[in-house]
Amino acid sequence: MKKGGGVMKAVWIALLYVCLFGLSIYVYSTQLNGPDADLHQRLLPVEIKTVKAGTSKNELKEIVLDAGKDGDVLSIAGMQHSQGGQTMYPNGIMIDMKPYNQIIEVDEDAKTVTVQSGARWADIQEAINPYGLSLKVSQSQNIFTVGGSLSVNAHGLDIRNGGLSDTVLSMRLMNADGEILQLSTSENSELFSAVLGGYGLFGIILDVTLQLTDDELYETQTASMPYSAYPSYFKQQVQNDPDAKMHLARISIAPDSFMEDMYAITYKSAKDQNLLPEHQKLKTENLVAVPKFFLGLSRINDAGKDNFWKAQKTYTKQINGNLVSRNNVMRSDSEFMEYDNSRKTEILQEYFVPVDQFEDYIPALKTVLEANPDFNLLNVTIRYVEQNDNAVLSYAKEDMFSLVLLINQGTDAESIQATQDVVRQMIDVTLAHNGSYYLPYFGYPTKAQMKEAYPRTEEFFDLKDRFDPEHRFMNLFYEEYRP
Repeated sequence: MKKGGGVMKAVWIALLYVCLFGLSIYVYSTQLNGPDADLHQRLLPVEIKTVKAGTSKNELKEIVLDAGKDGDVLSIAGMQHSQGGQTMYPNGIMIDMKPYNQIIEVDEDAKTVTVQSGARWADIQEAINPYGLSLKVSQSQNIFTVGGSLSVNAHGLDIRNGGLSDTVLSMRLMNADGEILQLSTSENSELFSAVLGGYGLFGIILDVTLQLTDDELYETQTASMPYSAYPSYFKQQVQNDPDAKMHLARISIAPDSFMEDMYAITYKSAKDQNLLPEHQKLKTENLVAVPKFFLGLSRINDAGKDNFWKAQKTYTKQINGNLVSRNNVMRSDSEFMEYDNSRKTEILQEYFVPVDQFEDYIPALKTVLEANPDFNLLNVTIRYVEQNDNAVLSYAKEDMFSLVLLINQGTDAESIQATQDVVRQMIDVTLAHNGSYYLPYFGYPTKAQMKEAYPRTEEFFDLKDRFDPEHRFMNLFYEEYRP
């Protein structure tokens, strides 16, 4: 029994990475080493001309100016996790920003950090952790580049500091003429709001200065409830509690409790902050095989989904009261999420719905999903997003719950069409509840749906044409959704 108990303990430890961090990731794209560029999900093959990179602004300027002379189109890529074609353009030159990744300055007194745009969030955390500083906002995975995250206007688990764009003090942009422009809310502000969530269409983000906050020790608090009780629980136990700093929830996709049962995880300021040094060492992910196995079972059948949900629910009870640093809550890798299947792939969808609409929205979404039993939904993670309109293409027109859906689908034409049909139905339901959807993912939504979700769509494309009249910076997102 002791030996078996040890095995189960290892399983539960591994499940922590699934339950807390792993299922709200952005699906991988392949590294591009030649002219044949094919997204890892194998839904959008694109042939590009070449890949170029630079480690200095002068090298990047040379790439931009040479493209102008030769009439080449440029697209910009970080970790290449955007699924909707935002990082490539047919027969274009892709600029790989990953080598442009220096941490320029950590200002301990001002609590700021200045970084080149190819730096990953993991790099920043390693630089600021020794100072007892932490990011105000970042995605729940730390593998993305700063420039990429800003270009998709990302958000995270923090419920007190707005969106990622709210933490940007300033940034520098290289335009199609090789000029370097300073952008902030007070300097070139119109362009600033277009570049945030601008999908690389306005130029190259060179470097960014971010406002930081103090690292802090959190106590983990968990709860289970039916979906109908979640909005009031969130308002009373999370939003109205000043000690609650970070939060996420999940709703069941298991057949026995489909879109009914939920659990929530909240990180609250621990009473004894003197214990923080004991928890400040930055963690690394391990025990990849076990969560990968459990997720694999969930892909296969209903029994796998039921067992996976029960395991998650059991574990949330076990982690209640655990202590963790802010930096470690925001630090998770996603190696176990890698998925390789010759006939299937995985995509994400993300929908935003006003907090007060949530209770009516879930049954409507459930109706769509139940009418499409072959739609293989693997996970729904829920976060909170404050109202934010500092980007032209802002998705949070009021305080919203964000629902991130992980979907397993086939890569053949029939499967792609079937997924598109369901996605468009889900978006229609979301729009009917005064919601919106996240733009970086595969181009299943229609132009009309984008215009309804993003009323400033035409303004965005007009700004693109004004600030880059030669269309030097291009991607497939522009081709798909321009008016």
